[in-house]
Amino acid sequence: MIHPSYSDLMAVVNSEVEPGEQPVVQSRYSIVMATSKRARQIIAGSEPLVPAEGKKALSVAVEELYEGKVKIVGDED
Repeated sequence: MIHPSYSDLMAVVNSEVEPGEQPVVQSRYSIVMATSKRARQIIAGSEPLVPAEGKKALSVAVEELYEGKVKIVGDED
């Protein structure tokens, strides 16, 4: 089981959206794409933004997203 869940991650990413605005993330696919892209950056040598000792790159990427260290921006940004 993945912790945090997709719905928790979507809630964190969309937490800064004003009521009535379009959410930044509307599907699991967006979460998967964002975390996989960040994991590839970490594998390529990018410095993790959270403690990463003993963790795989994807776990680090999920934790970064959940803690708000990285953001998903919409197409118009």
